[in-house]
Amino acid sequence: MERTLIILKPDCVQRGLCGEVLSRFEKRGFCIAAMKMVKLGKDVLKQHYSHIADKPFFPGIEAFMSSSPVVVAVIEGKDAVEVVRAMCGPTNARKAASGTIRGDYSLSMQCNVIHASDSTETAEKEIARFFKPEEIHSYRRVLEPLTYSKDEL
Repeated sequence: MERTLIILKPDCVQRGLCGEVLSRFEKRGFCIAAMKMVKLGKDVLKQHYSHIADKPFFPGIEAFMSSSPVVVAVIEGKDAVEVVRAMCGPTNARKAASGTIRGDYSLSMQCNVIHASDSTETAEKEIARFFKPEEIHSYRRVLEPLTYSKDEL
C-alpha cells in the first residue's frame, strides 16, 4: 500500500469542508492512516515550501498557510499519490475540472482547499515532517459484507 500526505488548507478548515473532502477519499476506498489539526509555524512552512521559499510571493503563502489551523492527514491505498492528486485536480483552480476537489471548492489559486504530495519520494518526506511513525496506523478496510452461517446467527 502506498501513502501520501494531504493538507486541508486554511480555506478548507474555515469553510467547514474538511469532512466532505475527507469523505471523498474514503468513498474512493482509501484509508485515513493518520490525521491531526495543527497550526503551521514559519520554520515548518519554510521547510515544506523550500522549493519556493526564496520567491517574492512566498510571504503571501506563508501568511495564508499560518492564518488558521490546517488538517494534515496520511492517505493510504493503492497508487495513493497518483490517484489522490487526480482527485484534487490542478493547483490552478481555474483549470480544475468540476468533479475534482479543487474544481468543486476552490476560490482562487491560493485558496485551493488542499495540498497533496506530488511523488512517492515527496510523500515520504512530507509524512515524516508531520507525523511520527507511531502516529500512523495501517488497517485493512473491510470491503465485503460479513457473512454468517445459520449456526452463527
